[in-house]
Amino acid sequence: MKSYLLLPGITLAAVTAICCIKQNKPYTAADKVPVEVNAGPQENYAAYCAGCHGEKMNAFVDRDWKHGNGLKDLVKGIKNGWPDDGMPAFAQTFSDKEIEELAQYILTGIKERREYDFDDRPRSDVFKTEKLTVKLEIVATGIDVPWGMAFLPDGGMLVTDRGGKMYKVFNKQKQEIKGVPPVVAEGQGGLLDVAIHPDFVKNQLVYFSYSKPHPDNKRLATTAVMRAKLGRAGLSEQKIIFEALPYQSTRHHYGSRLVFDGTGHLFISVGERGNERENPQATDNNQLGKVHRINDDGTIPADNPIKDGSGKVTSLYTYGNRNPQGLALHPLTGEIWENEHGPRGGDEINILQPGKNYGWPLTSYGINYNGTTITDKTTAPGITDPQHYWIPSIGPSGLAFVTGDKYKPWKGAILSGSLRFQYLNLSYLDGTKITGEEKLLKNIGRVRDVRMAPDGFIYVAVEQPAAAIYKLVPIE
Repeated sequence: MKSYLLLPGITLAAVTAICCIKQNKPYTAADKVPVEVNAGPQENYAAYCAGCHGEKMNAFVDRDWKHGNGLKDLVKGIKNGWPDDGMPAFAQTFSDKEIEELAQYILTGIKERREYDFDDRPRSDVFKTEKLTVKLEIVATGIDVPWGMAFLPDGGMLVTDRGGKMYKVFNKQKQEIKGVPPVVAEGQGGLLDVAIHPDFVKNQLVYFSYSKPHPDNKRLATTAVMRAKLGRAGLSEQKIIFEALPYQSTRHHYGSRLVFDGTGHLFISVGERGNERENPQATDNNQLGKVHRINDDGTIPADNPIKDGSGKVTSLYTYGNRNPQGLALHPLTGEIWENEHGPRGGDEINILQPGKNYGWPLTSYGINYNGTTITDKTTAPGITDPQHYWIPSIGPSGLAFVTGDKYKPWKGAILSGSLRFQYLNLSYLDGTKITGEEKLLKNIGRVRDVRMAPDGFIYVAVEQPAAAIYKLVPIE
């Protein structure tokens, strides 16, 4: 399966062998460096390979293999190198036994990666899992990229289509809602998440995020949040209550999820727009690569944790986030949990704590898409480590806690959609620790969002060709 995360047109020829030198250096034979006398393959990988390919071997193996990835192929590459691709020979560095052990070590990572290569598309709407069997019930179709869902008190739901339309779905029928502003529906941009006010019954307020074009320069866009009143004629009283500055010319990493906490504050996740060297670690006049906390009218809470250079409180709640596409309120603790895309490897689940730095790009469990390293650190002083990380990257989008009694074996677990491998990920929890995982709805399609609805059922939004919203119905 080709990774959707790989940048178009990039070949991995220079990094498809096992251990390499930096691509901008001429080929030279590998010299012996001091290593433990009883070094095993893991230690040899760390000493000779990690500098180019990253600390985590299982991130390195997530690639297309130009020269083959069988045992003989790997042994040949390690022993003789691939000079034209910048890969040195290690015949004088390792014994034949050490070379084969290193190749076998790499093979373990390749086999683990293959666990995500599922069979063909499902042939039934019934899915048997380790602890539960569920049936998919179609709720809505014809929504190409259903990015976000919000549930209304009357039993209906709001669904955003990234292309720029919002729908109300009721009794399996959908109706377009008028009044959505123009969006930059390019790349990963468009109409994004949607949420309703906690007191929606009284005020009819709806919130949605989108990629907003710059008023004076259409090449630039940013993540913005609009508040509007929902009525029979559509949206009215539209007001932009949040804009992430600065605007950028890129068309990816917008974020963006919305969630209200139990005290009426709105949390907004914003991606770093692909500019990781400038945006996520900058906390003065930069809202990109952050999670924000605002009041329901767009004003900034006085107790927010981060101030700007002049001492003025900002909307920033956390920083050092890469591309957060999942936010959820823990049903018992009230904490905000988040998932975000890493690079090649290192997607994360985090528990958000006020004012904390989540590391990007100073620390990461992933590597660049072209195989080079981003950082040699997975943890550092002052950095809040992830609660969980995925290697290979699953492309998480959407996040929900399983509550109620309809799914008793899953109760308390976390659900994350997988864009890359097209399944629903279930993470079992013991307190805040993830103790195990299960892959649900294999090959259902790119799962863009997952929500726990007030009716006690789980709903998933799946991109085209399914272009559908499904309800998971447990089968006794």
